[in-house]
Amino acid sequence: MEIDLSLIGMERGRQYETIITSQNDEGIKNAAPIGVLCSGRDMILNRIFKGSQTLDNIISQKEFTVNITHSPELFTDSLLGNLDDKLFSDDLSLKDCDAYFKCEVISFTEAVKRSDPVRNKGEAIIIKSKVTDLKINKDTAAFNRGFGYVIESLTNFSRFDLVEGELKEFYIKRFRESYRIVNKVGTKQDIKVMHKIKKELKAKGHDI
Repeated sequence: MEIDLSLIGMERGRQYETIITSQNDEGIKNAAPIGVLCSGRDMILNRIFKGSQTLDNIISQKEFTVNITHSPELFTDSLLGNLDDKLFSDDLSLKDCDAYFKCEVISFTEAVKRSDPVRNKGEAIIIKSKVTDLKINKDTAAFNRGFGYVIESLTNFSRFDLVEGELKEFYIKRFRESYRIVNKVGTKQDIKVMHKIKKELKAKGHDI
């Protein structure tokens, strides 16, 4: 199959929520939800914090698998604890994923972001990788969490004129944060509609 990440809905410069599977030198498999930035039709970037088992495995093996799935159970279980071996295929992909692609590491770059909200120094590694194989099990599109924030913002928009005081301020703060995240990771369409929602809120006199 032609390697082109747009076949699974990935746009260059946009970030998608995936489950990365990897293994260590002993062949012990690991799965973890990790964002993937599409940087070309067959290129991706990952920023992974130091201390992560996934990062250790990738540094050791110089390869990993990115799984595309919309299963809340797989995302939850792979975050809260490692997945059972029976959920992995022989090629290290997840058996129930919609699609997956294999990656080979091109480079590792130290990345310290002192303003990172997760850790004080934001010590992480930027991993640049080339996609070497793409398998699509069914029609799908990689999940971009920007769309979820769009839906939440629309829901809150319908309530802005029905609330006052602290609750209104809560909705304003939620929109500001959603707007920030969508502009950072969302698709072009997500960003466009968030600008539209912001314009409407400002027209209603809300301080956004």
